[in-house]
Amino acid sequence: MKCLNNRAESHLTGRAESELDIMANGAWVNHGYCGSPQPLPRVVSTIYSPQPPSMDSIYKLDPVGCIQEACTSDQSMRKKGRGCCSFIKGLWGTAWTENTSNNREKFIRTTLRELVVYLVFLVDVCLLTYGMTSSSTYYFTKAMTDLFVSSASQSGVTFQSIGTMADFWDYAQGPLLDGLYWTKWYNNQSLNSGDQSFIYYENMLLGVPRMRQIKIKNNSCKVHEDFKDEITGCFDVYNEKKEDDLSFGLINGSAWSYHTEKDIKGSSYWGLLTSYSGAGFYQDLSRTKPESAAILAELMENLWLDRGSRAVFIDFSAYNANINMFCVVRLVVEFPATGGAIPSYQIRTVKLIRYITHWDYFVLGCELVFCVFILYYVVEEILELRIHKFAYLKSIWNVLDIVVILLAIIAIIFNVFRTIKVDNLLGSLLEQPDIYADFEFLAFWQTQYNNMNAVNLFFAWIKIFKYISFNKTMAQLSTTLGRCAKDILGFAIMFFIVFFAYAQLGYLLFGTEVESFSTFVKCIFTQFRIILGDFDYDAIDRANRVLGPVYFVTYVFFVFFVLLNMFLAIINDTYSEVKEELSSQKDELQITDLIKQSYMKTFMKLKLKKEKISDVQKALQSGSGEIEFKDFRETLKEMGHGDNEISAAFSQFDRDGNQVLDADEQTRMKMELEEKRDALFTELNNLGKNYGKEFPEKHPASSDDGQSRNFVEQEQFLRLTRQVLWVETSVAALTSRMDLIVEKLGLEGSHSEGPSSDGRAATRDSGGAPSTTVTSYM
Repeated sequence: MKCLNNRAESHLTGRAESELDIMANGAWVNHGYCGSPQPLPRVVSTIYSPQPPSMDSIYKLDPVGCIQEACTSDQSMRKKGRGCCSFIKGLWGTAWTENTSNNREKFIRTTLRELVVYLVFLVDVCLLTYGMTSSSTYYFTKAMTDLFVSSASQSGVTFQSIGTMADFWDYAQGPLLDGLYWTKWYNNQSLNSGDQSFIYYENMLLGVPRMRQIKIKNNSCKVHEDFKDEITGCFDVYNEKKEDDLSFGLINGSAWSYHTEKDIKGSSYWGLLTSYSGAGFYQDLSRTKPESAAILAELMENLWLDRGSRAVFIDFSAYNANINMFCVVRLVVEFPATGGAIPSYQIRTVKLIRYITHWDYFVLGCELVFCVFILYYVVEEILELRIHKFAYLKSIWNVLDIVVILLAIIAIIFNVFRTIKVDNLLGSLLEQPDIYADFEFLAFWQTQYNNMNAVNLFFAWIKIFKYISFNKTMAQLSTTLGRCAKDILGFAIMFFIVFFAYAQLGYLLFGTEVESFSTFVKCIFTQFRIILGDFDYDAIDRANRVLGPVYFVTYVFFVFFVLLNMFLAIINDTYSEVKEELSSQKDELQITDLIKQSYMKTFMKLKLKKEKISDVQKALQSGSGEIEFKDFRETLKEMGHGDNEISAAFSQFDRDGNQVLDADEQTRMKMELEEKRDALFTELNNLGKNYGKEFPEKHPASSDDGQSRNFVEQEQFLRLTRQVLWVETSVAALTSRMDLIVEKLGLEGSHSEGPSSDGRAATRDSGGAPSTTVTSYM
């Protein structure tokens, strides 16, 4: 026969097993009603381990009797299925996968668990993002900008001051060559690096620089008949369809022959005037300054730039091993159809080689953790979508979850692609150091990758509101914006009608003279800047002395003083309504309440355990010599303890099972109880030093309503609490027992022929009642 213990686990037991897995295999035996309790087959852990007891496991049931080792195959399969489902539910349990609509406490606990996991993910993302950047990046970019953009030639021409083709050649043969080739120290002593240039003595020039131009066909536009005799050629503004693809000048050489974008593996570029293709006529310079100077002189003498030239690109790359950074430089000079020149530049400082230092390998570990998190959240989203279908997408937070995951997956794929591509490019560069090192493509996509990570990190921080919105204070923002969204949307239509009307007016009035109004897009941003107080009124006044002031005054009045303040009024009114409603609502369970509840439960459990130990010690002191179980039980029953608790305490130390505690057993019991009492006393001091003060402060007597409130003393309060806990324990035991009986009746009904499946009958005590589970003190 199988002996089982079906009472709630004592506060003093350290074992916690599921009763439901073994309950149906036998009946209950209460050794407290049949003489001496049976000795326990294994040692039960004593009361207070260093860890505080878990509130969720205080009343778990503990089988004490002998357990049958053989189990049927169906039970094993059921246990395995339940264990797998419980694991998945616990690992991916969220407020969307569990039914928390009617259980506020479960909702908060689930949300808090999600928040903790997500905060770990957010810290990992921050380490990844900031691990790819460095303050040295800015200084590297600044050094290259000062050298190639701000340096002036002997005639005083800088890159930014280029206004004609002659200025371009002056810059190219002066500051450009001086900045590219550093082979000597400041005292003319050689760097001993051969032909290899080290810009600023630290940045190695990769390969050779490249110059490329894009030309437009002659007669790509029409000349009025009145001017045909004086104007022999017409070169339109740049259009990719009108590119000149015919050889010119010296004809021989890459500088005089057209190459498609595919041939030179180029890429399009978005300039100040328009977008340019990656094709054109290119010339690679040399590894030495004299040879490069000769190449530039030949190009200038043979009019490499003419009326058809629309843009010139100068590309080169440098690598700084000190900080493991690549600097990819592109200097662009656009020659509009109006004449003149418009310079611009693009300097990208990126980290293409990732894993060198110990910090880099730490970032690699964070990347692996990031991949695990993404896999975790992918499974979570799949489970939530499977449960809620398309209704899951109605929440903006769920859509944001999917966006963050998709961006993260793209980032992971690009990270692998970038690593492989850089290795291949560096390998070919080392084999042929005299070729142009095209890092522009990788630098562009690395920049986009960094931008994508920045956006993803922004969304990741915003997503925190999803987990803290259950708090009243945190919910005010989202509730306010959600409630006034329709009003704002309707009013935004009226706002932008007026806004775009003024933008059109400003573009037509001042577009020919004021740079900030030269395009319609610039007009839009200029008007936003006017709202913020950043504007140039003198330029508007000079462009149109009559309509300029009228435009400015009416715009500021209608847009700033009227429309913008109406926006604020809508939000303020909605916020007042939301705040009033939230203040009138009934207070729901908050995080602080859960913390207080856990604190109070832990404190009370420890307090009750301490009292039980004291009672057992008193029972030991009341006897002389050997103590029989009957006397031990009567003494403790007078103190209000149940038979199950008494039986468990006696059983643990009655090793020989003779119903008597001899001197050695009493000594062992006293020593262990004293040790645990001291440990409990220390734990109580650490946990509840101010317990006696907190309770009156939480419920102060109100003098305003004229009613006085009477408070019970602490000892009486503890006694009442103990009784409530005992009632909860009894109800839990009865409920589980009734559920088991119903389950067993169902099993017996299904197997009406023959004996029961386990072949065992319920054991009853001397009074004929089913025995109850023993709750252990230890």
